[in-house]
Amino acid sequence: MSPFPSFYDPQRIGTLFHPDMARIAAEADAVGLSPAGADAHKVHLLLIDMQVDFCHEAGSLYVPGALGDLRRTIEFIYRNAAHITQITCSLDSHLPSQIFSPNWWVDAQGVHPAPFTIISQEDVQSGRWQPRCEPDWSRTYVARLEQEAKKLLTIWPYHVLIGSPGHMLDPELWSAVVWHAMARQTQPRWLAKGSEPRTEHYSIIQPEVPLPGMVNHGRNQALLDELAGADLIVVAGEAMSHCVLETMEDLVETFEGRPEMLRKLALLRDCTSSVLHPQIDFHALAEARLAEFEQMGVRMALSTEVDLG
Repeated sequence: MSPFPSFYDPQRIGTLFHPDMARIAAEADAVGLSPAGADAHKVHLLLIDMQVDFCHEAGSLYVPGALGDLRRTIEFIYRNAAHITQITCSLDSHLPSQIFSPNWWVDAQGVHPAPFTIISQEDVQSGRWQPRCEPDWSRTYVARLEQEAKKLLTIWPYHVLIGSPGHMLDPELWSAVVWHAMARQTQPRWLAKGSEPRTEHYSIIQPEVPLPGMVNHGRNQALLDELAGADLIVVAGEAMSHCVLETMEDLVETFEGRPEMLRKLALLRDCTSSVLHPQIDFHALAEARLAEFEQMGVRMALSTEVDLG
């Protein structure tokens, strides 16, 4: 017997369509899974930014490999629905003008930087790139990125703008998440991030640089507390080199010194891919850091082989 519901169509992955909600609900009722609230062993699945702009080839910031990641993630959910207690989906959520947007910066001739331009502290100090918005904060921000050993500021194509089709979760994945919620009598969690114009927000835990007045410095302590109560935290999503990696960084930092917590973390290596940059090998940088996490006890697993027990 197939573990997949009849409405699942892998050929639709990477396309836009309207899911058949009545059919999803009917098949969720018919599958006969026990309520998630009764789980003695709690598995929390974190799906990071598996949105149209990142995962569809026509998306404005397509991550090569993301279509395959989508399929493997969807099929992981269906195969393991009886063991997945909670699914949290983060949604990168941007406005038209943010500190990493082309229109935030200009050169001496008033020309905006092209997508994938890297802006360093030296570039700002020399006047090579000048902020049009929040000039004092922008200069401080770029300096702090370097001082705190963060990634240099990258100018990105306009992507996941709130209200746009690119902001949506892939519809086939959305169908799997909603089917799971109805079959297990629980609710999916939707976690929006990234709409503060003055900072990047790769990690689902906190922004790259917190702003004055941010509650808990922008740190999502409620999510961390919930994750700490899980027996296993499984992570998938896009992009491995950025939002997934920075989320893993924050989780490892939070649980560092607690080996039993680090062993709760599992990254699905075949359900995440890296941004392709014309000059920077972001994938190699991410691989090196993930290897360090693995040495600390974090699990690196394939979606077809991970042990959820």
